Amino acid sequence: MSKRDLLLEIGLEEMPARYVTSSMVQLAEKIEKWLTDKSIDFGAVQLFSTPRRLAVRIKDTAEAQNDINEEAKGPARKIAQDENGNWSKAALGFTRGQGVSVDDIYFKEVGGIEYVYVDKFIKGQPTISLLPELKDIITGMSFPKNMRWANQDLRYIRPIKWIIALFGDDVIPFGITHVSSGNETRGHRFLGRDAVIKTPEQYESVLLEQFVVADPEKRRNMILSGIEKLEKDQDWAIPVDEDLLEEVNNLVEYPTVLFGRFEEEFLQLPQEVLITSMKEHQRYFPVKDRDGNLLPFFVTVRNGDDRYLEKVSKGNEKVLRARLSDASFFYKEDQKRDIGTTLKKLDNIVYHEEIGTLAEKTIRVQKLTGELSSALRLNENEAKITARAAKIAKFDLVTHMVYEFPELQGYMGEKYALLMGEPKEVAAAINEHYMPRHADDSIPPSDPGAILSVAEKMDTIVAFFAIGVIPTGSQDPYALRRQASGIVQILAEKKWDITLEEIIAASLEEIEARGILKRDRTETLADLVQFFKARVKHLLNEMGIRYDLIDSILENQIGNVASLAERAAVLDAKKQMAGFKESLEALSRVMNIAVKCENKADVSPSLFENESEAALYDKYQSVLTDYRTASNETDKFELLVSMKTEIENYFEHTMVMAEDQKLRSNRLSLMKEISELINGFAAMNKILVS
Repeated sequence: MSKRDLLLEIGLEEMPARYVTSSMVQLAEKIEKWLTDKSIDFGAVQLFSTPRRLAVRIKDTAEAQNDINEEAKGPARKIAQDENGNWSKAALGFTRGQGVSVDDIYFKEVGGIEYVYVDKFIKGQPTISLLPELKDIITGMSFPKNMRWANQDLRYIRPIKWIIALFGDDVIPFGITHVSSGNETRGHRFLGRDAVIKTPEQYESVLLEQFVVADPEKRRNMILSGIEKLEKDQDWAIPVDEDLLEEVNNLVEYPTVLFGRFEEEFLQLPQEVLITSMKEHQRYFPVKDRDGNLLPFFVTVRNGDDRYLEKVSKGNEKVLRARLSDASFFYKEDQKRDIGTTLKKLDNIVYHEEIGTLAEKTIRVQKLTGELSSALRLNENEAKITARAAKIAKFDLVTHMVYEFPELQGYMGEKYALLMGEPKEVAAAINEHYMPRHADDSIPPSDPGAILSVAEKMDTIVAFFAIGVIPTGSQDPYALRRQASGIVQILAEKKWDITLEEIIAASLEEIEARGILKRDRTETLADLVQFFKARVKHLLNEMGIRYDLIDSILENQIGNVASLAERAAVLDAKKQMAGFKESLEALSRVMNIAVKCENKADVSPSLFENESEAALYDKYQSVLTDYRTASNETDKFELLVSMKTEIENYFEHTMVMAEDQKLRSNRLSLMKEISELINGFAAMNKILVS
């Protein structure tokens, strides 16, 4: 079968950089799925994007759908024929619907019943006749934010300006809003012009002539090459932030790397201020020397060629100079006020209308921090550091610098606290309490910082649950999932001897005492535990733990997160080892029959009727004693599976559900006790074994 290349390009007004890559991938995935569903063979898929276009080129697309030979099942024979063998209306209707006649019918037995079958041949349609359906793929795309333009009903990421739709050299005809598909694209907004794409193979080369590098990976490499050349020529070290590189790459169609400079006096500002001003606000890369010291230079990427670069550089320098001048002014002004004066402003800042002010939140966090410090037995000095950090942790939110640069919260708190005479441990905890700031961030290194981080995040989560603001689906406007994951990560790595349920309960008690709780307490607590279980499950998934092992671990309370994660790792390590299946079956058998125990009583050895009962009871008592003093989860698991032989002998010689009520109750009570011990490690009967 002959083949052609397929090209689809959607031309748009400039898209937000953060949505370009995901939109490009979405378009390609939708087209691939459509081709697969239509049974059209295709080859390599190439993705293209710039701020003004999303495009996909698919090599070796078949000229027609694959022909289909399939077997169609109809009604049962007793429905298709009467007692004389005449075809019924059901049989006639079935064959007519399949495009065949009753002469084509044959019978096959399925489950002891004969059914009507026919062989059906479907001729594949020409691909070119189906391709106008690409219109539905374009209009069916989804974006985080959409807009409507002119008098059009279509909501889209940005107004559509042109569409290229080519199958070989044939234009695929369709229209969207006021735009008809064709073979004409648009070059760089200032350096290029409109151009005709005669075939999909010409796409990249024609656009390159018009100063558009359509392949985002090639643009990325051009940027990196330019940066590497500057590093070599100037003897610089230019740290490349991947997120910034991705954003810059999606802001340009023809990248050219250049550099500028700023006054050395600005180096007196904290590095975080300088770097944030450059990266977050201007999309510049900071420059350092080989020893890691910040230099008074910056690197930027122009959307264009290398003409008049000096003028471009001067323009960027002017913009950055104004930004840094503002930052310098804010830095000096902020130091004129002490922490106490700044903290008073928190009284006037509403955190949430149903939750209260930032000052009120600070009081709650202080209380929870104190309880955690006591529960974790911090020494007097660490407890003092934690308490002071909790009291002043939010003071930098009302400084000029953080108001202008919200990304610097915590960083500036640490800087200003040091300048205002606070101990370095307190200052560090102020910064650390925002950690982990994102999925790849590390936890706070100090205990005061980690305790404050857990308390602050937990107060936020519990307060919103208390007023009924709970994340659903993709909606999580207050980033509660991220904060919960941060708590779980801290508890897992710090290995504190405290349960997650205890921390939740302590926070909820304070929230209730402050009159914030607007829901049923029991329901709120249950929702919070389930919410955190989902975060723990995510952590275990990241560890590569199998889903059924995770479910078995999370069947009961979360408890100590570090111990829970260790138990999951133990099960994961043991699951392929010899004897695991047999041990699991023995433990599961105990758990399965234990559910029949309605009223557990003290086990009475005097009611044992055989040696296997006594042997299991003695073994259980020994395991229980050692289990309580075991230093790690591996030892606990080994203790549990050490009961395997006694359990198997017990069931071989003992009828648990004896007719005698006393015997049955005594045996079920023993099963219940052992089951509770096993369940404390994991719900072994939830684990799949093959």
